[in-house]
Amino acid sequence: MPSPLTPSSGAADIRVGLAGFGPAGAFFHAPLIAATPGLRLSAVVTRDPGRAARVRAEHPGAEVVASAEDLWDACDLVVIATPNRTHVPLATEALKAGLPVVVDKPLAGTADEARDLVRLARDRGIMLTVFQNRRWDGDFLTLRRLLPELGEIRRFESRFERWRPEPKGGWREAGGPEDVGGTLFDLGSHLVDQALTLFGPVAHVYAETDVRRAGIRNDDDAFVALTHRSGTRSHLWMSAVAGQPGPRLRVLGSRAAYVKWGLDPQEERLRAGERPGPADFGRGTERRDDWGTEPRDPGGTEPRDPGGTEPRDPGGTEPRDPGGTEPRDLGGREPRGSWGTEPPGRWGTLGVEGDVRPVRTEAGAYQRFYEGVVACLRDGAPPPVPAEEAVETIAVLEAARLSASLGQVVPVPAHGDRLGE
Repeated sequence: MPSPLTPSSGAADIRVGLAGFGPAGAFFHAPLIAATPGLRLSAVVTRDPGRAARVRAEHPGAEVVASAEDLWDACDLVVIATPNRTHVPLATEALKAGLPVVVDKPLAGTADEARDLVRLARDRGIMLTVFQNRRWDGDFLTLRRLLPELGEIRRFESRFERWRPEPKGGWREAGGPEDVGGTLFDLGSHLVDQALTLFGPVAHVYAETDVRRAGIRNDDDAFVALTHRSGTRSHLWMSAVAGQPGPRLRVLGSRAAYVKWGLDPQEERLRAGERPGPADFGRGTERRDDWGTEPRDPGGTEPRDPGGTEPRDPGGTEPRDPGGTEPRDLGGREPRGSWGTEPPGRWGTLGVEGDVRPVRTEAGAYQRFYEGVVACLRDGAPPPVPAEEAVETIAVLEAARLSASLGQVVPVPAHGDRLGE
């Protein structure tokens, strides 16, 4: 467990250095950092004059610097939101400089690189975490709440599909293998992480990837089928060329099904310049007494029983609790704060044919990620997303890439002792 942080400046807030001010840095990290109590955005790395001007306009207290090396002596926490190929070298430098690190997904291009980062952070007792913000999508939080009503989960269908027939250009679409671009490692990082969080380790993978648009090199349309060791099957779609996207979630259980259309509204709101307000922080941080969502055993077989007081889930579908921040069931009332809420017209439905009812979507809560970072650095709490779990995600994505190239099912080795555990 990383030691609690004492900022070198002696200031009350943790000084955050943000490397990168492209879409990830500008629309996700910077606004959430600026809104989180206990954090202060102190420096941003960008060489682009237009982005530098935007930093000064939107975050006037932050210094604009030319390189990540300028952050090492100017902050207490480094956030890496640069192109994927730079995640590993920058995170390595920051950790060697003694700084805790947040890395945007994917943590690395290969599971071996990710394991090396995890070992480095562990050996030095420094926090390393990965920005898997989609664990706090409202639809995902809602599904976690509904799992007991669904029974044994037979199939989990999950989609991030968009309609972008004209390529935007840039490394994600036109870069080479070293750039770690393409929709499989981009949107697939979220989809696989959610599936692993809900249903545990994967035994084998089948995948299909395609390049559908002219002028690009990386996959823009992909399908991944996972067979979890628990027996659940996850079918995951990610696409930039879906003229009519399918349901965001379709979850088939032994007792009922849950179907949800439409994407979580938080990304749209962040891109529009909105941020969570003060009333949204600290919301939903107490666990429901009947939730029982301790993390799975690293071997992926048994959920932990804290104190012997919680019943096990006979369906084997107890999800991990990212940061210990499950939403409290408010009996249909809206929680305080309005960030991440959806109108009733966008709620999903629960039930079986002939007996289906709408269910309230939990308020999405991306702010919980950085709340968890503060708790980790200040109080020694677990990181909001353990980096070891990001290694598992990348291992599955690597297997999917291999499966697509071979056209066959690929086994995924058990996580076991590959990190020297």
